[in-house]
Amino acid sequence: MDASTRAALALRLLLGAACGLPVSPALGGEVPAKVRTLCQTCHGENGVAVLPGAANLAGQQKEYLVQQLRAYRSGSRRSEQMSIIAKTLTDGEIENVAEWYSAIKVTVEVPK
Repeated sequence: MDASTRAALALRLLLGAACGLPVSPALGGEVPAKVRTLCQTCHGENGVAVLPGAANLAGQQKEYLVQQLRAYRSGSRRSEQMSIIAKTLTDGEIENVAEWYSAIKVTVEVPK
């Protein structure tokens, strides 16, 4: 899959989630504690952002989420809120949070 196809798919997934189309965790496990205490305020427990300017995380690739959280933690990527939050996360917590949000399946309906 080329970069433009991946970008178009990602855009459709995000728009679908933003429009309230169903998302559900594929994992049968419990929500990681850090999602409950830190992430869901802005990104929602189901990965659909609840605050303007916050990213939708549902269905995002685990590797991408891990990379970005580590970048916020190290300071190589900057966001006033995310930099503070990411500094509190261990590598294991980053893995758990990324696994949770990446396992959420997003259903997309193309407009007719």
